[in-house]
Amino acid sequence: MVAGWFAGDGEGFHLLGTRCSTCSAVFFPREDTFCRNPGCGGGELEEVPLSRRGRVWSYTDSRYRPPSPYVSDPELPWEPYTLIAVELEAEQIVVLGQTVPGISVADLTVGMEVEVVPGVLNEEAETAWTTWHWRPTGATA
Repeated sequence: MVAGWFAGDGEGFHLLGTRCSTCSAVFFPREDTFCRNPGCGGGELEEVPLSRRGRVWSYTDSRYRPPSPYVSDPELPWEPYTLIAVELEAEQIVVLGQTVPGISVADLTVGMEVEVVPGVLNEEAETAWTTWHWRPTGATA
């Protein structure tokens, strides 16, 4: 888990961003040092929960093992996954992430509504690395 990127669980799960108090620009991943808006000189940022739902902006699949410095066990077979870019309407930003397992590019269309849910990036004996996934609304996967 990346501290400060998301919070909550179940229906209360949401991504965390920051908003500039000067220009109201919203950032994800969060920004804690300065406003990334080049036209703003503001520096006071506040943590804000981001919308739980958005619309598919774009998507693709990852059918090959990425090169280094990506970390993966070369002894294990590569498991393809679907990447999705979601536009959060209220914040007007696009957030990239994986879909929930079982959702492929064949299940997605641009403009489709999706929601953010907790996910697991990797698990080992006593450790689980958590992340967020996007799931089409109404899906139970």
